[in-house]
This record gives sequence, C-alpha cells and structure tokens, in this order.
Amino acid sequence: MALTDDQLERYARHIILREIGGAGQQKLLGAKVLVVGAGGLGAPLLLYLAAAGVGTLGAIDNDHVELSNLQRQIIHGTAEIGAFKTDSAARSVDRINPDVTVIRYNERLTSENALDLLADYDVIADGTDNFETRFLLNDACYFAKKPLISGAMLQFDGQVSCFKAYEPDKPCYRCLYPAPPSAELARTCGEAGVLGALPGVIGSLQAAEVVKELLGIGEGLAGHLLLYDSLNAEFRKIRIPKNPACALCGDHPTITGLSGA
Repeated sequence: MALTDDQLERYARHIILREIGGAGQQKLLGAKVLVVGAGGLGAPLLLYLAAAGVGTLGAIDNDHVELSNLQRQIIHGTAEIGAFKTDSAARSVDRINPDVTVIRYNERLTSENALDLLADYDVIADGTDNFETRFLLNDACYFAKKPLISGAMLQFDGQVSCFKAYEPDKPCYRCLYPAPPSAELARTCGEAGVLGALPGVIGSLQAAEVVKELLGIGEGLAGHLLLYDSLNAEFRKIRIPKNPACALCGDHPTITGLSGA
C-alpha cells in the first residue's frame, strides 16, 4: 500500500535516508514489536518506535503509574498516576502517532504466557527491571526464534545488546550471565537508584537497534555488548562469545522448556 500524503510528510526524514526510503518506511508500518515493560526503558522505546512509525506495538506491564516513576518514565504524566502503565503509554503513543496500534497486556510475563505473547511479533524489546523476567524472556525468544533487544541500567551505568542465539555462533543472555545473581546482589532501581536521564539514553539506543533489526540495515549488536558509563561519559563495546557450555544454547543444553529463571 502506498504511503499517504500525511505519511510522506510525517516520515520525510526517514524516507530521504538511503537505508530506509519509502519501502523501508512501509516495512516499519507493517512491523510488530513487543515491548516488555512500560517503565524506565519501555518509555523511550515506545515513544521512539511510535514516532518511527512501527505499526503495531505490544506493551506488557501489570504495574500502575506512581509518583516516583515520573523522574524517568517520560511516557507517563502526573495525571496518569494510578492508571495502568500500559493504558497511560497507549494514550501517549496515540498523541504522537495515530498510525500506530498499541496492544495492551495488563499482566506479567510468565512461563505460561510467554511463547503465546511472542508469537505475533517480529522483534522483542526487553524493558524489564528484574533478572527473573530477563532470563525468562531470553529463553522464550530463543525457543520462539525472535530477536531480543536487551537493555539494562542501574545508578549511572547501562548496557544494550541483541540476542539471537538461534543463529549460528550467536550468544544468548545466559552466555553472558549463566544464572541470576543472588538476591543480595540483584538490586533494582528502586533499591539502588538511577539517574533520571539514563533510561532515555539506553531506551533510545534500544529503539535504534529495533529499527535496524526490522529493516536489516547496519551492523547490529548480536554478539556484542554496548556499555555506557554516564558519570564518565564513556561508551565501550565488547564482544560476547557464544558459550559452548551454556545451559540453553550450548552444545549440551539442559534447559529444554520454559520454567522460569
């Protein structure tokens, strides 16, 4: 289907990019991305993917907007306190771009619903803040053969990667972190704090990687980890090798189905 006059104007800065063009923009409009978590990382992810014209966005989160969220979760406003985050996010997306449909899941991602939720989407973006869900999402994406754009942050540091271990020689999240840390070490932003602007940096990087993945352009982060230290204004990109002993994607896997972290 040809782009309308309004769409030609809305996406003009994409269309003049040789790597995207009109055909690429049409592909974005037909794409489906699931964003897991509508908080700190999910906020810039959803906003920038909506602005880019990704036609269908799934948002899964069972939390409600709280006053303490507003220091960093820019998709929500003061008037939305008490609302489901997915409902608040959908209203913000609608204000930005009526081309975009938001499918809301006011629930948690679990081993029972994960594969069904992932099935209809092209790319999955991890905006969660706990290790249990990160490991579950990694495993589900591996079994569903879906690219996972992963982001994480705490205090002043953040990281971004792409996991596609179903492809040859590509690692999964468990190749990097074989098992969740102990409860004493697994601090959340609510417990350890986070610089308010940091989720904007990390979530925006994730959104760029999602668009690249959808269009097959540039060099992605599969097999690499991008680290950002905001206190020292430093980026580092390191290689992540596939771990032959990985319990999920290694030579002799012991994880054969979804059962949590």
